[in-house]
Amino acid sequence: MSHPQAADLVLTGGPVHTVDAARSRATAVAVRGGRIVAVGHDEVHELIGTGTEVVDLAGRLLLPGFQDAHVHPQGAGTELGLCHLNDTVDPQEYLRRVRAYADEHPDAEWITGGGWSMEAFPGGTPTAALLDTVVPDRPVFLPNRDHHGAWVNSRALERAGIDARTPDPSDGRIERDADGNPTGMLQEGAAHLVSRLMPDPTPEEQLAALLRAQSVLHSYGVTAWQDAIVGEYANMTDPTPAYHEAVDRGLLTARVVGALWWDRGRGGEQIPELAARREELSRGRFRATSVKVMQDGIAENHTAALLGPYLTRCGCASDNSGLSFVEPDELKKYVTELDALGFQVHFHALGDRAVREALDAVEAARAANGWRDTRHHLAHLQVVHPEDVPRFRALGATANLQALWAAHEPQMDELTIPFLGPERAAWQYPFGDLLRAGATLAAGSDWPVSSPDPLAALHVAVNRVAPDAPEGTPAFLPDQKIDLGAAVAAYTAGSAHANHLDDTTGSITVGRLADLVVLDRDPFAGPPEEIAATRVLQTFVDGRRVYAATDA
Repeated sequence: MSHPQAADLVLTGGPVHTVDAARSRATAVAVRGGRIVAVGHDEVHELIGTGTEVVDLAGRLLLPGFQDAHVHPQGAGTELGLCHLNDTVDPQEYLRRVRAYADEHPDAEWITGGGWSMEAFPGGTPTAALLDTVVPDRPVFLPNRDHHGAWVNSRALERAGIDARTPDPSDGRIERDADGNPTGMLQEGAAHLVSRLMPDPTPEEQLAALLRAQSVLHSYGVTAWQDAIVGEYANMTDPTPAYHEAVDRGLLTARVVGALWWDRGRGGEQIPELAARREELSRGRFRATSVKVMQDGIAENHTAALLGPYLTRCGCASDNSGLSFVEPDELKKYVTELDALGFQVHFHALGDRAVREALDAVEAARAANGWRDTRHHLAHLQVVHPEDVPRFRALGATANLQALWAAHEPQMDELTIPFLGPERAAWQYPFGDLLRAGATLAAGSDWPVSSPDPLAALHVAVNRVAPDAPEGTPAFLPDQKIDLGAAVAAYTAGSAHANHLDDTTGSITVGRLADLVVLDRDPFAGPPEEIAATRVLQTFVDGRRVYAATDA
């Protein structure tokens, strides 16, 4: 007969990395009713009864579930079901896949998907003429890996009425030839000139995409996330209906915070609407308590907002310092009002000017409203002026790291560093400086922009070298490495803090929810160069298994 206090689940044979300062390591954990009831060693075995499931860790590491603080699951899941270009940088392979997808879908009005890499093309700008060779008769719309631009064919340009006379939108750029004719690459808001014409996916397709993405994220040990765009934006449909359907049908197993999209074409008049949406949309495991402000673009297409101008190919100053999508003084007002309403603001801030503008807005909110538990966070942080690093701790602004990007690869070495110049290039992804300055670190993937695998990101945070880099590739700004413990804390407790889930998740502590992940080894015990080889074997939410590898 089972002991009345027997656990539902006991994981034993550690190690257990708790991400709990009071007890950083253990070898056994017991779970009852979805919560952790014991953390320790052999004494935990007393809670094993006849009905207890026992998982032998056999020396493999148990961690709190990873939490992705910046991800786009529905968009990623949709791309997986369309013309998928993410895993290659070969232009001819892109064209082969586009042609094959078009042939396999003869009734599709539009050919779409995406995920191509800018490094595959000179200057990061492919042409409509290339796409016309494989699909001349139907419009093609293919966002790049960063989702800050799209590659289109001539039929798509014609359908949108884009020609030499079409002006650039205020938040984007139409790439053109010497005569002013569009070449087939649409940057930032210019992509919306085409994407707005595309039919929306059906509700069934949206739900399928979300569930496909949830399965992928669980397979990487992710148990909670912040969806970085909830609302309609460019080529991305609003994921809220899919979340609600998943909640209502008991299919959403992750914990999700939605960041409501700030329409940069409007002003403060949308704030009451956002407050109403927060109440209307929050349901079950889904809470719409954050607001996403995209303050700038990306460095590769020179739309990231910099304090000084980009350089030209000859190393001279250009006349372009990037785009601030929200006027800085207005941003202060909006963030102050959102903060007063208890909203978290989730900033896309990539260039040093955008980072400063976001921090200035947080500072204005703190000055006006006092210290509120709003936990504003800045994502991406590619270029951070050294004077702004200590402001994160001073203002309680979380640094949301996409660590996988902090490495030498062609997009960095060919499309970014030469146009930043040596001083600013040395300010990129300053994880070590932020940690030493006392900033709270969270972490995310920005999937489908890059891999959703937290272990690959941890590898780069620790090594500053990409997992698949050729042997001998130098570390990227090695002074900015952080240790594995700090990186794991960012991807667990730090993201739980950003998601206001730190009172129930983020560490393996008695009383917390049993969101757990079992790895196939203990990466703390091996060489740091092998962190990315680590795989997830099992993932639990509320003590219930939501993923098991076939060899688990």
